[in-house]
Amino acid sequence: MCSWPSLAENEWTTLGENAWPSLGENSWPVLGESPWTSIARKMTLERDLMNTKDTTARDAAVQRVRAVIESLDREGATPIDAGDAKADFRTVTITTGEGEALRKWVLNENATHTIEVGLAFGFSALHICEGLLLNGNPDPRHVTLDPWQSSGYANRGLEILEEAGVKSLVEFHGEKSQLALPQFLKEGRQFDLAFVDGNHRFDAVFLDLYYLGHLVRKGGIIILDDYNLPGIERAASFFVKNLEWKIEETSPPDDEHQWVVLRTSEDEDTRDFRYFVEF
Repeated sequence: MCSWPSLAENEWTTLGENAWPSLGENSWPVLGESPWTSIARKMTLERDLMNTKDTTARDAAVQRVRAVIESLDREGATPIDAGDAKADFRTVTITTGEGEALRKWVLNENATHTIEVGLAFGFSALHICEGLLLNGNPDPRHVTLDPWQSSGYANRGLEILEEAGVKSLVEFHGEKSQLALPQFLKEGRQFDLAFVDGNHRFDAVFLDLYYLGHLVRKGGIIILDDYNLPGIERAASFFVKNLEWKIEETSPPDDEHQWVVLRTSEDEDTRDFRYFVEF
């Protein structure tokens, strides 16, 4: 007789109550299968759906994401008012135009691995994941950081990603970027594209850009939200003037959320220790 393993409460918490993917008729547990094997098999089935080169399955996955994007764009998400979480979708979410720009740049760069600072309602993550799926590359992965996802957004962003069927593509970290990004650098991780929409103060954005400049491949893309804010524009200016990053695209001047697309330098940093350009 097969016995179920003894699990501590925090081990189940690690999996998360929303960790069970949406699965088809062939995903039901196998008789006598341990719960861990069942979980692994279910998540593998959903990852296989996302990673498959079968265009029919891929198109179905893309259509599911697109349907959620269009629903949110049309109706928004229910405002959150639970404890400290009182966020409103329209107030904190990027515009449709910025979302389309995100998807476009994921496609332009044929990105496989992407990273995002700030998840909120997951609207930007949906556009990035849509682009990853459209690229059709094996094993796409989107990493997102948001220390306020639970306390500020009642995990609504993660729920929306699950509704869209892309939660298995997303690696979520509920900690501040100034803690997570240096660890990623230590682990030798690399990304094709990054989106920054976290803490909007100059010092926080500067740190995000500094670490992402090392984490994103040379000549890769970093997109900044709310570029109209002085602290964000100023932080970006340092990297353009001192590290030869290039501005590839900016949002229309009347866009509600200004944004900018930066391309990191393809060259090694060989600056003299005295080198500095005012920014």
